[in-house]
Amino acid sequence: MAPFPGIPLLLATIAAMEGVAYASHRWVMHGPGWFLHESHHRARTGAFELNDLYAVIFAIPSIVLLLGGVQLGWWPGFTWIGAGIAAYGAIYFGFHDVIVHRRIGHRYVPRSGYMKRIIQAHRLHHAVESKAGAVSFGFLWAPPAEVLKVQLLERRKA
Repeated sequence: MAPFPGIPLLLATIAAMEGVAYASHRWVMHGPGWFLHESHHRARTGAFELNDLYAVIFAIPSIVLLLGGVQLGWWPGFTWIGAGIAAYGAIYFGFHDVIVHRRIGHRYVPRSGYMKRIIQAHRLHHAVESKAGAVSFGFLWAPPAEVLKVQLLERRKA
C-alpha cells in the first residue's frame, strides 16, 4: 500500500485506539480485569506490576496485523493498522509510564495546558484505589480537572 492511503489509516488507527483504550480501561480493567489492574492503583514495590501484562495483551493484535500484512500476504492496510496500534502503545508508554508515573527518570516539566490537564486527570483517576468510583479513563484526552473533581465528589456521595 502506498504511503498516501497508509498514513491516514495509521493516524486514524491511533485516534481510534483512544476509544479502545478508554473502553478497555473503564469496562475491563476496572471490571473483570481488576485482578491485574489493581496493582496499578497501589504503590509499586519493584520495577514491574501485574498491570504491565496489559501491554503484552494489547501488543498481540498489533503483532498479528503486522505479521499478516508484511509476511503472510494479507491486505496491506493491516500493516498500517498494526503500526497504528503499536504507535499508540508507544505514545501511551511515553505519556503514562514515563511522564506521569516516572518509571523512567526525566526532567520534563509540563508547561502546556494540555499536558497539565491530562496529567491532573490521571492523578484524579488514581485518587480512587478501588475498582469503582474512578473518573477519567482516557489516556490522551480528558475533561478539565474541575469537571472531574465534581464527578469524584458525586461518586463518593453515591
